[in-house]
Amino acid sequence: MIIAVDGPTASGKGTIAKKLAAHFGLPHLDTGLLYRAVGQQVWLNGGNPDAEADAVAACDFDDELLADDILRSEDVGSLASRVSVHPGVRQKLFERQRTFATQPGGAILDGRDIGTVIAPDADVKLFITASVQERARRRWLEMTDRGVEVQLADVEADITRRDARDINRTDAPLKAASDALIIDTTSFDREQAFETVREAVEQKLGE
Repeated sequence: MIIAVDGPTASGKGTIAKKLAAHFGLPHLDTGLLYRAVGQQVWLNGGNPDAEADAVAACDFDDELLADDILRSEDVGSLASRVSVHPGVRQKLFERQRTFATQPGGAILDGRDIGTVIAPDADVKLFITASVQERARRRWLEMTDRGVEVQLADVEADITRRDARDINRTDAPLKAASDALIIDTTSFDREQAFETVREAVEQKLGE
């Protein structure tokens, strides 16, 4: 069983995917972490994330980098959005994600092109979204809870920029698969969001 969980930045797709993985006993891959690792590796290499050659070279990062908490930072998230526009980067990471998705027993992957590119044959495809304002508020709360001083308006502006890059890129743009279940979590807290998604997934699997 493969479950694809897509959605824009700070939509809550990662949290939902992790909970679904625990609920169904399936391995989970946060594919965004791979792009964050590439972005961080570009920076470590002293390269330019907007230069495709530099970004592709950074795809050969050491797997240990995936465990580095720095990948969760906003700066690295911005780098990830910039390197992900390059077709060469997406191609280099495609096989890694596809292998994870098709492992025996199934898997859950979250990202921005899982249901459209990585696992178009997924048993269930989800597209988790929320308003820009709500996503910015959630991200701002997460950051302030970690002691990061940042203005809400700046967080919202950054998310808006990332959305534009992800939606308008030529290769594998952010969009819901034609057969995806679209769930807007703007008015939900985390538990409500998960329960809504869980019920939708179980209903889909039961059809």
